[in-house]
Amino acid sequence: MRILLLNQCFFPDHVATAQHLTDLGLGLVERGHEVTVVSSSRGYDNPAIRYATRELWRGMDIRRIWVPGLGKKSKWRRAADFGVFWLNAMRILFFLPRFDVTVCLTSPPLISFLGTLAVALKGGAVVPWVMDLNPDEAVAAGWLKAGGMAERILSALQRWGFQRSARIVALDRFMTARLEAKGISSALIHTDAPWSHDDAVRYDAEMRAAFRKEHGLEEKFVVMYSGNHSPCHPLDTVLAAAERLRDDGRVCFAFIGGGSEFAKVKRVASERGSPNIFTLPYQPMDKLSGSLSSADLHLVVMGDAFVGIVHPCKIYNVLALGLPFLAVGPEQSHLTDLAARLSDKRYTMCALPDDVEALVDAVQKAAERGALLPSPELRALASEFSLGTLRPRLIGVIENAGCDSI
Repeated sequence: MRILLLNQCFFPDHVATAQHLTDLGLGLVERGHEVTVVSSSRGYDNPAIRYATRELWRGMDIRRIWVPGLGKKSKWRRAADFGVFWLNAMRILFFLPRFDVTVCLTSPPLISFLGTLAVALKGGAVVPWVMDLNPDEAVAAGWLKAGGMAERILSALQRWGFQRSARIVALDRFMTARLEAKGISSALIHTDAPWSHDDAVRYDAEMRAAFRKEHGLEEKFVVMYSGNHSPCHPLDTVLAAAERLRDDGRVCFAFIGGGSEFAKVKRVASERGSPNIFTLPYQPMDKLSGSLSSADLHLVVMGDAFVGIVHPCKIYNVLALGLPFLAVGPEQSHLTDLAARLSDKRYTMCALPDDVEALVDAVQKAAERGALLPSPELRALASEFSLGTLRPRLIGVIENAGCDSI
């Protein structure tokens, strides 16, 4: 089959959607499919990074779109980058040939609508892989007014695209319920989480020791938030807890990754002169095991308003490592679903998004207990979300959609 992958981010970018779409592309090539990718020519988190506009990489024809790279310092900058990507994607899609299946992710917002429009004109099937829901996310973040003209127009475009999809891939039961509430038939929805990067992420004691030594963390109890720092994963409670624990010499809060809120974390740490906050940018895949293994307690954060809109993808790498995690989020979410399945409560703790006291108490108790060895129970649960388990199922969904369109 001829398959198109459409998303702002792709290899060699390090953000999660780029990694997952790259994994999918490689799996499709292994199955003998002809894969074309349309993505951005600039790094998602660092627009100063430029990628080749045309590249043949591991059997995939990658075509990268020019965007101005204005960054995320303001809404208008983000909107301008998204708009230029949209327009250039529209131009390149209409010059490309027909594909049997077009797989669309969700960056920039509503890019799946553009993929559906191209399929409506040329034929084939479209499969949106819903990493986040927009304009729902923009409304939850306060960027759009619920019920306003812009929100109504964007929601109408979203529904039009989804209702013409061959299949829609949702990430958890809460996202599935939100789609069904929009009038999307349950028969169209395939629910599966994104996989862990179990080929690249594993607990590594030697890399843990080397990473902690390199960054002066050898004698610390490291509480880590690693990944995308965005309004969907509000960190104010975590920063407040770090401030409360600033004089506890045992505990260090490590923030590693990027995103629109990463600069805020760095600014708060600088303004407060926080001795217990440590920051690093996204780590390359060959260093990811060492970085993640160096934590004694991982933080996975979900904002109240974003349940069913975004998905806590980072939890699967944490489970694969087998290390303790603290879920900061509402009482009902995918995080609490997973935590409820684990019996050893030393490895899984929960706190509400605004409960600083509970977060401080959980961190102090974990620090008093000290570092724990990886848990076989967490690793067993992680196997359900491994690349080897979930990628073949998604490829099967795509292949079936393609067969129906021929």
